[in-house]
Amino acid sequence: MSTERNASRPLGGLLVAAIALMAASAAIVVPAGLTLNPADAAATLEAVRSRPGLHLLELGLDVLGWLALAAAGLAMAAGGVRERPGVVVPAGLLALAGAAGLLHDAGNLAVTQLAADPSAADAAAAVLLTAKWTVNLAGLLWTAATAASAVGMPKVMRRSGFGAAACGLAAVVLPWTTGTAGPGPVLEQLGYALHLPVMAWWAAVAWRHLR
Repeated sequence: MSTERNASRPLGGLLVAAIALMAASAAIVVPAGLTLNPADAAATLEAVRSRPGLHLLELGLDVLGWLALAAAGLAMAAGGVRERPGVVVPAGLLALAGAAGLLHDAGNLAVTQLAADPSAADAAAAVLLTAKWTVNLAGLLWTAATAASAVGMPKVMRRSGFGAAACGLAAVVLPWTTGTAGPGPVLEQLGYALHLPVMAWWAAVAWRHLR
């Protein structure tokens, strides 16, 4: 029992790190107006150009967060496959969510360089649009991992996991409701808020592995 508990602690630590780093990144992005909206690429480039240090700081935190999430998925698969063979599915989804998040940040990093050229608004819009839909994919995979993980959990965790997954799914669907216009800053912040229950549920999972 002691060996099992010790083996699960790295998973708990990685989940805590992922959630804390992403929350720190969002805490910088939202108030600073660095959400990188593809609908107004010129304003986005100006925001990045005026605060490059802050942009790179939040981007670095986000990269580390998604990397920790991908590592958590791999740790979950490695540590739980013997006791729970079904854990491979949620673990794989979690790792894929982390990988998609890293691709999203790669697009945002490209925008950092495009910001040096004021005439690059059209190219930046294409990169930003791709990055936004990549993070939407990451959210979908993380939501699917939440629902899949909740299946084998105790009653309270199972119900709260399904509730969190429903909120995550609503956040993923939100951009589809805007048609060709795409989500504005208000809807984007609503999407962030709808992902909070997913993060909170995984924080509870992390606590279970750490205690």
